[in-house]
Amino acid sequence: MKFGVVVFPGSNCDEDLVYGLSEVLHQDVVKLWHKEQDLKGCDFIFLPGGFSYGDYLRSGAIARFSPIMNEVIAHANRGGYVMGICNGFQILCEARLLPGALLHNSSRRFICRNVFIRPESLTALPTRNLETNRAYKIPIAHGEGNYYIDEAGLKSLTDNDQVLFRYCDADGKVTDEANPNGSIRNIAGVSNKNKNVFGMMPHPERAADFELGNTDGKEIFESILWVVNA
Repeated sequence: MKFGVVVFPGSNCDEDLVYGLSEVLHQDVVKLWHKEQDLKGCDFIFLPGGFSYGDYLRSGAIARFSPIMNEVIAHANRGGYVMGICNGFQILCEARLLPGALLHNSSRRFICRNVFIRPESLTALPTRNLETNRAYKIPIAHGEGNYYIDEAGLKSLTDNDQVLFRYCDADGKVTDEANPNGSIRNIAGVSNKNKNVFGMMPHPERAADFELGNTDGKEIFESILWVVNA
């Protein structure tokens, strides 16, 4: 399995992803500059967090038209794996590779802190090997993380097991108080119907090394590797 991490102007979590994948998980990983039109033989593409193009217009709206996104979209349409984290999630929604949209946080404030999320999907790579009754502590850092989708779309997500994570409290209970940004039904991440494209707002790469005092995020990456290599 070869991983590619796309780097846009304004990306700031690309190095975290590269370090986590290569140094912690010992995987083959390369950086992919946004102007390139070659995925360099990568099997799994990550779109990292940050502020691509300064978040002008809307978060992810300009990055969605970067040259490399033509290749990312084609890769996804062929069944290739793609995952967006935070700004990467926003880009995938703008590219219509994932349903829904990320709105401004209900507080209208940028939020940077640890939250708890509970795995939901039993069939998606990032969650299939996780404990669904456990709360995972993962950092968030976003101003536009309020996930929205209409009622028909929400029903489709539920019916097709596309909800990856929901915000919860430390005991795994999904409550309004545990929702940091106003996301509908506490949704923190989703997949597409084919389960090859994934997006989440929390940053597992920032909780993937014992030196950080938290390895809950590492387990999300290990779930991906466990399923792919099984």
